[in-house]
Amino acid sequence: MAGAGGRGDASRYLVVGAGLAGAATAWRLAERGCEVTVVERAVPAAPDGSSHGSARVLRYAYAERADVEMVVRAAAGFRELERRSGTALLRTTGALDHGPGRDPRALARVMAAAGVEHELLSAAAARARWPQVAADGEVLFHPGGAVLDAEGAVRAMLGLARAAGARVLTGWPLERLRRNGTGFTARSGGGDVVDAERVVVCAGGWLPDLLGGLPLPPGFLAAFPPLEVTQESAFHFPCRDEHPHDTWPTVVHGEPGSTVYALPGGRDAQHRGLKVAEHHAGRPIGSAAARTGVVDAANRARVAAHVRRRLPGLVPEPYAETTCLYTTTPGEVFVLDGADGLTVVSACSGHGAKFAPLLGELAADLATGDGEPPARFGVGRESGRTAGGARGGGAGNG
Repeated sequence: MAGAGGRGDASRYLVVGAGLAGAATAWRLAERGCEVTVVERAVPAAPDGSSHGSARVLRYAYAERADVEMVVRAAAGFRELERRSGTALLRTTGALDHGPGRDPRALARVMAAAGVEHELLSAAAARARWPQVAADGEVLFHPGGAVLDAEGAVRAMLGLARAAGARVLTGWPLERLRRNGTGFTARSGGGDVVDAERVVVCAGGWLPDLLGGLPLPPGFLAAFPPLEVTQESAFHFPCRDEHPHDTWPTVVHGEPGSTVYALPGGRDAQHRGLKVAEHHAGRPIGSAAARTGVVDAANRARVAAHVRRRLPGLVPEPYAETTCLYTTTPGEVFVLDGADGLTVVSACSGHGAKFAPLLGELAADLATGDGEPPARFGVGRESGRTAGGARGGGAGNG
């Protein structure tokens, strides 16, 4: 392990966190010839973080064209990752959006403007094509929707980063980051040290614990949007015999005050059921360190009721369940900004997994000075914009 016995190691770029955002950043930096060290508090895509598991939604249905175009770029990044790593990461299923909280017709207009293939169907036409889904009004279908293997993507990105020379240090919780004469010194909880000229922090649900201690200008910290970490619950329901696992699209249903997503489960569900969950319905826990892993019983009851009403192709009794973390800003917009050699990438707000390759590229641009991310991701610009979820055109789990 680097810095054992208190001896420091020099590395030009230090990436803190080996979830989706950190792995993508390390990959994009390393492929540019940068010297990169990644430190991870536990293991990549750790089960108590936000990047574990094998089933996330990749969808294009957003209320803003800029977000749809970002998904197009990110999907191309995943296909590149698949080619270069030799790993299958995306399973194309198609995607449905329905319900008054989704406004399929408005989403269709945005997708048309962005040039994304889609189809607007009546409820009757949708029920005829997908009898396992009880369509609620008009339905938007886009055939490019897919299921993403999040954990597989983390491992593939880190594999390419390592092949390009990056080091990945696990069991390395960041305790302190300080400026020195040439950059930064990072110290782990075990006393190990890594020196770097520039640092990118991708700490996910642990960012609230770290942010105030990072050597960032007071004005930057004061302008940083509030972060809410919630523990969300997700449930796996078995498919009825007449609707096998491989016949399902991903499904997002929205109504006032509630958005529920469903997708064919991967390894998590033994490839036999659907993962179904409410978006942003979990309880606030302050930071990832307070995660209990205990599923919310009221949430389970609401999701089972939704399955009975809207997903007749499933048996409405879950056979498995889990929890995950959201780290969310007030407008569910990402944060990608920094100052004086220190970049912060966080707050994926329950819908960031699908953007990972692109977020890594944008973070690498910012860290190296090769480019600037969209201004809307800057600190001080987060003003309630609805990028995703129940308050906008998106939904969780991806």
